[in-house]
Amino acid sequence: MDGMTRADAARPARAGAPTVLRVLLGTQLRRLRESRGISAAEAARAIRGSESKISRIELGRNAVREVDVADLLDLYGITAAAERESLLNLAGQANQPRWWQHYQDVLPSWFQTYLGLEQSAELIRSYDMLFVPGLLQTEEYSRAVHQLGAYPGAETDRMVLLRKERQRRFAAGGLRLWAVIDEIALRRPVGTADIRRRQLESLLEAAAEPGLTIQVAPFGTAPTYAAPGSFSILSFAADDLPDVVYVEQLTTALYLDKRDHVDRYAQAMDLLIARSTDVNETPQFIRAILADIPGNA
Repeated sequence: MDGMTRADAARPARAGAPTVLRVLLGTQLRRLRESRGISAAEAARAIRGSESKISRIELGRNAVREVDVADLLDLYGITAAAERESLLNLAGQANQPRWWQHYQDVLPSWFQTYLGLEQSAELIRSYDMLFVPGLLQTEEYSRAVHQLGAYPGAETDRMVLLRKERQRRFAAGGLRLWAVIDEIALRRPVGTADIRRRQLESLLEAAAEPGLTIQVAPFGTAPTYAAPGSFSILSFAADDLPDVVYVEQLTTALYLDKRDHVDRYAQAMDLLIARSTDVNETPQFIRAILADIPGNA
């Protein structure tokens, strides 16, 4: 996660990543369906599928066959050649292979969706209550986190490699991260004292990088009650793509893009940002936590 910069030249590539294209296509198909007053059940019959398949297509969860897009466009009355060609081309591009396919043996399908959104986002605002955000974790801290979950050793190794690859791609792209971390997460006894110490030192180094903002939500203050758990808000360069809220659970995740849901989480994030440490105060706050680790002078 080192050395992030906002590179405008990288924006077309990020906006063109397969997952975000699926989300963009799904959003446009949903708008077309709803504007015509067509139910999900009717759309499902048109492609010889189920309502859950329509839901997955419209949420960008699954790749969609071009023939299914064509059938939906017929149902929605889209006859203009240019509009049809644009959406069909979008479907074709969205079906391109993804870089994390080599890790599918350890990746749940619901997290693969997040990886695509992360790769394509222009800005991520995150609030983390349990651990240091994944994109800011050191390798040994990441390994200790996975060991807390009692994952088999080989699976842990693969997940750590995956996280390193995410960090490498993150550092090379134009993504900005605004991370609000709960003080409890920074004090949580993950791994040995040395592992925690090196993780905090890494955060101090990262805090000086362009494109990265780190704040700490102090324990016992109002901001920590702004939301019941960790969440992220992902924003994209594409004008047609709405912000997406990501809420991870134990065995699945929520992806929220309806305006009222996103607005509510955005309000919570604004409260957290306003009442957490000032950006310039964050290093001092982290140093104070670092001084409390056993073994420090």
